[in-house]
Amino acid sequence: MSYYFARTLTGTGFDEAIERTTEALKAEGFGVLSDIDIQAAMKEKLDVEFRKYRILGACNPPLALQALTAEDKIGTMLPCNVILQETDDGQVEVAAVDPAASMQAVDNPDLSEVAGTVRDKLQKVIAAL
Repeated sequence: MSYYFARTLTGTGFDEAIERTTEALKAEGFGVLSDIDIQAAMKEKLDVEFRKYRILGACNPPLALQALTAEDKIGTMLPCNVILQETDDGQVEVAAVDPAASMQAVDNPDLSEVAGTVRDKLQKVIAAL
């Protein structure tokens, strides 16, 4: 089982891909809690040139509440990360964590159900792009 699912967008600029991804997340009930610009961080912290790479921390509040209620330490795995990165050929790849795969180590059937729901929603986000 893979720990993520991804899609490469053709003919889409990086900024447009971020907008489209944010809107697709919103359509599935997610908000973006964090937006980490890895390219800028690598330049600032290490003076290294790095490709365009962003990590969006996505959260669906009702599902996050269910997960936190089912397993109090699950916050160590929240929010769900969605990445956008520029590929070598100038395209944009969007990938999302598979919460069902990442939470397999937690032996809690209630959490598995929530993770499956989140997985379905994130797959819809990627497919909508």
